[in-house]
Amino acid sequence: MRFTFILIVLISFFSCQKKQRYGDKKIFRYNIAEGITSLDPAFARSLDNVSTVNHLFNGLVQLDDKLKIRPSIAKSWEILDSGKTYRFYLRKDVFFHESALFGEDSSRSVIAKDFVYSLNRLVDSDLISPGKWVMNPVKRNADGSLSIEALNDTVLQIQLKEAFPPFLGILSMPYCSVVPKEAVSFYKDDFRSNPIGTGPFTFKYWKENGKMILLQNPNYFEFDAEGNRLPYIDAVAISFIKDQEVNFLKFIRGEFDYLSGLKGSYKDEILNTKGELNPKYEENFKMLRSPYLNTEYLGFNLSESYLSKDNPVADLRIRRAINYGFDREKMLTYLRNGIGIAAQSGFVPAGMASFNAKEVKGFSYQPDSVKKLLIEAGYPNGKGLAEISLSTTAEYLDLCEYLQHQLKQFGIKISVDVNQAATNNEMIANNRVQFFRKSWVADYPDAQNYLSLFLSKNFSPSGPNYTHFSSHKFDRLYEQAMQITDDSLRFKLYRQMDQLIIDKAPVVPLFYDEVVRFIPNNISGIGVNPMNLLVLKYAKKVNKKVN
Repeated sequence: MRFTFILIVLISFFSCQKKQRYGDKKIFRYNIAEGITSLDPAFARSLDNVSTVNHLFNGLVQLDDKLKIRPSIAKSWEILDSGKTYRFYLRKDVFFHESALFGEDSSRSVIAKDFVYSLNRLVDSDLISPGKWVMNPVKRNADGSLSIEALNDTVLQIQLKEAFPPFLGILSMPYCSVVPKEAVSFYKDDFRSNPIGTGPFTFKYWKENGKMILLQNPNYFEFDAEGNRLPYIDAVAISFIKDQEVNFLKFIRGEFDYLSGLKGSYKDEILNTKGELNPKYEENFKMLRSPYLNTEYLGFNLSESYLSKDNPVADLRIRRAINYGFDREKMLTYLRNGIGIAAQSGFVPAGMASFNAKEVKGFSYQPDSVKKLLIEAGYPNGKGLAEISLSTTAEYLDLCEYLQHQLKQFGIKISVDVNQAATNNEMIANNRVQFFRKSWVADYPDAQNYLSLFLSKNFSPSGPNYTHFSSHKFDRLYEQAMQITDDSLRFKLYRQMDQLIIDKAPVVPLFYDEVVRFIPNNISGIGVNPMNLLVLKYAKKVNKKVN
């Protein structure tokens, strides 16, 4: 990659401004290009909002880097009444961040009633939280409130409408963080920029599109295995620089301590085509990589209105031919520098606990199978097969053009229509496209999150079943799985459902994404997890000596 001389001069100019001297303070610095819209957990929708809210708040439970449910404010729990009642036992040593709103003591401990308030707040019609849906499994009282009760200060009970095994995973989402009623009542809408939580860091300063400062919470309740209180670092400084080239340059110059993801402006500079760190950066940086719970896919419109037309994708043989007709591994090598895992199993991505590539057999590049299926469908070498229209956005044009080029050799003609993201999403949701590109990122660590995209009752636009795939067998397996609390038994049903999706081919799985992170060698304790959350409570930093 080549950076222009002018850009480097500009970066040098701005980075040479007078710097504050922090002595031995350990400050973790990173950039969020897209910015932050809110620090209120009830609005923690985007990945960047979620990670930042996680620095400030806690819920009943949390995920570790292996996506195992671990205690947080709840030290333990019981699942009763055949999976319909959850009883949580809370710690007594969790305190809200200090604030004058708490009176003379400047703080107070978290009690069960705080969770009753916080979770009911999500469904408050005046709030309009995008996280309202996470409380859908919870039973409602006669007055419309959630069936969530504080049995005493340290025992919280939640009753569900029916058994829903992924519920603990849902409770790990930042939407379900505890917030103090005093602060929300005082700040109202401005709670978004005046957050008071229980997390490892406290809020100090936020200039929108400028800078955010978080400080170490000296009273945080979690300790490491050696008995040291978390977090280790003294502060977090977040910048909001939109230009990804500037972000990259500041990182390699040592002005940021973290770089996440791959952007076209620098991916060829930092990685080779095998997905390995460029040797010239190995002395100063390290790369972290793991499966990411994100499936990139193409979907076929199987709604009745499209099936009634002369639509080639209505034919299962054509859908399967398309799935066999391109090399996913070469696609990742050429277009993503080897980052990602070829989706040659099911729709559920690698990294999910139930994933098993040996049991769920997907599609790989098989030219002979493509030719055979086209002959069976009555279109030898694609003769007579109508052109198929594929809708996408500019960001994914390269993937779609790769598919277009690969399928052309078999006589399968694909036209690629590029739309603005909002327009594209609206057209997909309302079944106005024939063939489309989509991705699905997990909200919580259970394959139900992916399989629900194929439930008959979840047809778009009111649900996420954009393909309008319908199968009585699939629906029956799904309902059966939701009654099973034993993970290993439920996972077997998940894999049967995933195989059924492959067999009926309502989608073309492209690849399972990967988390890619870069950190300087003086940083440690930054893990990598399939949810792609940035967790800083274990981060350590050795300040470099300045001559």
